Amino acid sequence: METILVVEDDADIRELERYTLASLGYTVLEAEHGAFALDILKSHPVDLIVLDIMMPILDGLSTIKSVRYSLNNPVPIIVVSARGEESDIITALELGADDYLSKPFSAKVLASKIRAVLRRTQELEQPHRMVQTDGLSMDQQKHQCLINGDEIELTATEFALLYLLASNPEQVFTRNQIITKVKGDDYPVTDRSIDVQIATLRKKLGSYGTRIKTIWGIGYTYKH
Repeated sequence: METILVVEDDADIRELERYTLASLGYTVLEAEHGAFALDILKSHPVDLIVLDIMMPILDGLSTIKSVRYSLNNPVPIIVVSARGEESDIITALELGADDYLSKPFSAKVLASKIRAVLRRTQELEQPHRMVQTDGLSMDQQKHQCLINGDEIELTATEFALLYLLASNPEQVFTRNQIITKVKGDDYPVTDRSIDVQIATLRKKLGSYGTRIKTIWGIGYTYKH
């Protein structure tokens, strides 16, 4: 089973999370704050992080920044925090978190979110998959994109962008998540340049491009 790192300063909550995950068969590592978590990540392979926001020494948002930019680690992160305001959720997602769960939470909901995030991650790591939906056909191995049988010429970045969104319909991706998950040869170096790539992709797709929806303040999603 996968290894999950629980980062939580409240010992009771940390024990609840540890017990819940261990009972499901996961290997669980624990950290009392972000600085300790970063030390663990440098020496232990981890499949997912469950992360609190309000912690001493190094808080959750700073920890996400360090994981994504200092360690350059794409490990999935689920934020679990009492700070459930929309602005906090957006900030965490923009920094690179994969999901957000507000306290108090159900152990069953936490387990469900973990399974969903791990499943999405495993699907994205598969070396070759086909996407076929509503007239769109994409073949990773051939780098081929067809719309209603007509081939659309896409750059490596444009292909990877569309493949990510179309293979995960209805899921909202922030710009930072797109940068983390899509590694095209000509990928842009800033998150805001994602907007330019999306605009170019929509233009190439014509009327089909309207399926790529902007979620204002967060990122993008693909609608059937």
